[in-house]
Amino acid sequence: MGHGRVFRDTYLVLCVYFVLILFSSPVSSSLSSFCRLQGQFHLNGMFKAGDVVLGGLFELHYSSVFPSMSFASKPQQPSCQGFDIIGFRQAQTMAFAIDEINRNSNLLPNVTLGYSLYDNCATLGVAFRAALSLVSGQQGEFLLHEHCLGSPPVLGIVGDSVSTSCIAISSVLGLYKVPMVSYYATCSCLSDRKQFPSFFRTIPSDAFQVRAMLQILKQFGWTWAGLLVSDDDYGLHAAQSFQYDLAQSGGGCLAYVEVLPWGNNPTELKRIANVMRQSTARVVIVFAHESRIVHLMEEVLKQNVTGLQWMASEAWIAATTLQTPRLMPYLGGTLGIAIRRGEIPGLREFLLRIRPEKDPDRNNIVRQFWEHTFQCRYATPSSDWVDAGGGLCTGQEDLRNVGLSILDVSDLRPEYNVYKAVYALAHALEDMLQCVPGRGPFSGHSCASLQRLEPWQVLYYLERVNFTTAFGDQVSFDENGDALPIYDVMNWLWLPDGSTKVQNVGVVRESASTGEELTLDEDKIFWNFESKKPPQSVCSESCPPGTRMARRKGKPVCCFDCIPCSEGKISNQTDSMECTSCPEEFWSNPQRDHCVPKSMEFLSYHEPLGISLTTASLLGTLICSIVLGIFTCHLSTPMVRANNSELSFLLLLSLKLCFLCSLLFIGRPRLWTCQLRHAAFGISFVLCVSCILVKTMVVLAVFKASKPGGGASLKWFGAVQQRGTVLALTSIQAVICTAWLVSSSPVPHKNTQYHTDKIVYECAVGSKVGFAVLLGYIGLLAILSFLLAFLARNLPDNFNEAKLITFSMLIFCAVWVAFIPAYINSPGKYADAVEVFAILASSFGLLVALFGPKCYIILLRPEKNTKKAIMGRSTTKT
Repeated sequence: MGHGRVFRDTYLVLCVYFVLILFSSPVSSSLSSFCRLQGQFHLNGMFKAGDVVLGGLFELHYSSVFPSMSFASKPQQPSCQGFDIIGFRQAQTMAFAIDEINRNSNLLPNVTLGYSLYDNCATLGVAFRAALSLVSGQQGEFLLHEHCLGSPPVLGIVGDSVSTSCIAISSVLGLYKVPMVSYYATCSCLSDRKQFPSFFRTIPSDAFQVRAMLQILKQFGWTWAGLLVSDDDYGLHAAQSFQYDLAQSGGGCLAYVEVLPWGNNPTELKRIANVMRQSTARVVIVFAHESRIVHLMEEVLKQNVTGLQWMASEAWIAATTLQTPRLMPYLGGTLGIAIRRGEIPGLREFLLRIRPEKDPDRNNIVRQFWEHTFQCRYATPSSDWVDAGGGLCTGQEDLRNVGLSILDVSDLRPEYNVYKAVYALAHALEDMLQCVPGRGPFSGHSCASLQRLEPWQVLYYLERVNFTTAFGDQVSFDENGDALPIYDVMNWLWLPDGSTKVQNVGVVRESASTGEELTLDEDKIFWNFESKKPPQSVCSESCPPGTRMARRKGKPVCCFDCIPCSEGKISNQTDSMECTSCPEEFWSNPQRDHCVPKSMEFLSYHEPLGISLTTASLLGTLICSIVLGIFTCHLSTPMVRANNSELSFLLLLSLKLCFLCSLLFIGRPRLWTCQLRHAAFGISFVLCVSCILVKTMVVLAVFKASKPGGGASLKWFGAVQQRGTVLALTSIQAVICTAWLVSSSPVPHKNTQYHTDKIVYECAVGSKVGFAVLLGYIGLLAILSFLLAFLARNLPDNFNEAKLITFSMLIFCAVWVAFIPAYINSPGKYADAVEVFAILASSFGLLVALFGPKCYIILLRPEKNTKKAIMGRSTTKT
């Protein structure tokens, strides 16, 4: 790759050096006032005189042969080989455009355009010689004047077709401000206005072609492709631009980038074909000329590299040499970018009027075309030619009798660009000649004149040209000399009969507002695959929602693994780089592709635990009601009347409230339930324990009063004192609850600390001090009651209620002592369940221990429900 470029650069330097010597060495005698060229180049060309002459560079032959450089004698002129019919049609298009302009009374009406067209022989050295011949002229002698008068040989050049040639030529022409309008050079490097200030083109640059290719890749989701480029300015700059734009867009990766060698290099081509065969990329993008691809395809056939989707640049999308039955099994379905097609009315008729000129030296191209087309000779043919059946050309042969591709004007693409380039120069001349003296753009507001036209003046107007062709396309140039970008998207259709059709399936154009716009008719596209659908070309399949991309170490960014999002994180887009965490009150669904509200957990009436506790609570309330009913029905019996029946009824009422307050802990927490549950619980239990405490104190007081001299103690435990004590003790708890609710009230709280996937809806206690004081006060009364009852455990049997109180308070204290660690270590709803269980257990303990034996006697042993029986147990025992 490097050696070929060095050789070309060295050769170019030698050509420039030789040309400068040739054209920059005036020879003048002491008596004469003229300069003489030391030599002339022998170039194939076409010429037509005019007031203003435009130059042209076209590929009229496929190759050239240079003589050996011995440096011992003057080298001979290079010879060109292989007549290019398409290049000849492009040159004739320029001639036709100039002829059409000369016949147009509305465009340059008083000016006759001429042309001077040269053959570049598809070789840089010949193209450079031709360009310098255009701008320097081919006259043998130049008269010397004190002032330079008259117009230069050409005011602008249409061409060249090759980017490398345009780079070399325009870098020199730009020094002299000679405008050059290319119809086929696409290298993005030519948009550099500092290096090429006089270069224009009517074909979009490779920068836009690259972006158009990327649009097609994006359209079909192809993120993994191979890139092949030719080893020249066209291919290398295209590769650089493609890789840069691909990286900027983030739309894919290149599996490989290979440079196609110069000529037929079997070893290198074999290696490249092997890379293509082994790669997982199903799309191959090629920026190269067809001559390079022909050699590659031979190796592709040998290795049978099938199943590829080829994407062609404009340089080979119309290459008929590749559209053969032998290659179409591999190249069928090729998608590519083509130059915008246009229509040129009258061109076919103009081509049919072509006749060999009488001046074979200056217009030898037409004669070469004639000889190539009709296989005849103008000069005296050799004996071998005559023996082979060849004849002389008469000039009267009819082109209609020969099936030539030159006459097919149905798909004019480069020709349309040539046509626009000629008209761009003509409109620049027209605008220049329309200048009003005193209002001109040049020094002193002057205008250019036809007699003293300068190329830099044409360049000024060419930069501002703006017109519309008869086909409806607008022609203008941006600040870089590039035309308005537009391309056709082409597809190689492989027909059942084995023939090939290149069909238009879309268009891509650039808009100032939206950038590149791709329009495709996907139903028309022929896909050369069994599925008849676009292939998949990805290094890794797209990561679906719910996963994230994890790059594979040492691989391009398009090669990755799909890692499922962790719990609580989601990705709701394809190919997400990372998973995002759900908001605090949301959680990821099982597919991890969207967040769903977290489930609310609380002690519900609808779950088994809640139903069980609710049932137990209602059952306790019912039992309290039944006991209350029993006591009411047997109100006059000694068992009920003993030890202040009023306290017994108050105790049953408080137990009922204890059972009912447990219901406040079940169900969805609300502000009023959170505030009421602990207050009701605290007050109810204090009321209950207060009644038990007072009953215990009464038992002790009665026992003490039964002893001699102890009657005075009963006056402190009358009914009023008992009620007052219970009320006072309960009021203290009410004050504690009120202060707690006012200072830091319990509120509903969504707790996300216990579980990551659900919310525990609970009542935050607010002030932990208030809650501790509430429980501590209940505990204090319970311990006090237990101690008093414990002290009274050895009283005579007629005071046996003290034993029942001792046992009941023992149960009560045991339950609540066990409650504290269980409550602390129970998360979420289970903390409420533990508290409800403690309430129910202690309530049932008190109910059974205090009222169970009494109900047993009242209902089952009524004979013991007498004052005598109750008071007489002590005498029998003694």
